[in-house]
Amino acid sequence: MSAVPRRRLLTLTAGALATGALQGCSGDGPSGRVRLATGPRGGPYAIFGSRLADEVHRAHGGLAVRVLTTAASVENLHMLADGRADLALSLADSAADATAGRGLFPRPEPVAALARLYLNYLHLVVDADSPIKEPGQLAGRTVSLGAAESGTSVTAGRVLAAAGVRHVRSVQLGLGESIAALTGREVAAFFWSGGAPTRAIEQLARRRPVRLVPLGGLAPALRREHGPVYESVSIPAGVYGLNAPTPTVATPSYLVCRTDLAADTARAVTGVLFEARARLPVPDAPGSRLDERYAIGTGTVPLHRGAAAYYRAAYG
Repeated sequence: MSAVPRRRLLTLTAGALATGALQGCSGDGPSGRVRLATGPRGGPYAIFGSRLADEVHRAHGGLAVRVLTTAASVENLHMLADGRADLALSLADSAADATAGRGLFPRPEPVAALARLYLNYLHLVVDADSPIKEPGQLAGRTVSLGAAESGTSVTAGRVLAAAGVRHVRSVQLGLGESIAALTGREVAAFFWSGGAPTRAIEQLARRRPVRLVPLGGLAPALRREHGPVYESVSIPAGVYGLNAPTPTVATPSYLVCRTDLAADTARAVTGVLFEARARLPVPDAPGSRLDERYAIGTGTVPLHRGAAAYYRAAYG
């Protein structure tokens, strides 16, 4: 099998940008500019972030949201920590690591949550005729764990460890690169965390038969080791043309922010999530729809005081 070079998704970030929303707001409501770190261009986080930015500006004309495309969760959290972003999308396990100062975060970072958004389903994708039937059979093979500094790569590494898989030739490729590498037989499998279905994998499955390797039974071990951010779920039958449900692990996505984001800005953005939820693109899968009862469950990542004020006022 040919080697796959380690590649890095292009990250487009803003330079120095004055953020009026961090410095107080006008009497007519929140105003100024905030920067939202999302994910790769054209990916689900970037699409969600762009729509959210539009809805925020529609509801609060004085508040502008600049969308930044990134590698996703881990990079987004580093950008919050060093002041390059004010808002970010992140998988829950990466956000929990950032607030605790563990894993890829050497110290606790100033991160708070606005909402728990929707579940992401971990996919382990192989060709339909692959001999790989369980995670242990990845040993000695080349596997894409997801893009560098993505939440997928964090979750995938933990799943392999929980399954006792110690020796894989891992590469870090984004979803499009992973699909190309599987098609070219440069990797034996790839991981992806997202909606079920994910459009790019649907398109792949229409071109060539693929299969998902079951990851059932791993969530309890992951919770014991890393905290209560992992859930046991199944990708429904019929998705990607599969005949039966595929058990796997799910991780929520959070909308997070810097802890020093102005309270009225945080409250306004949180309100838009629910007031515009019918227009926000979320995965079409169980547990995916924004729900206020679900949204406040951000685990060890504390709710920002502005978000908490919104939930108290709106729902008691």
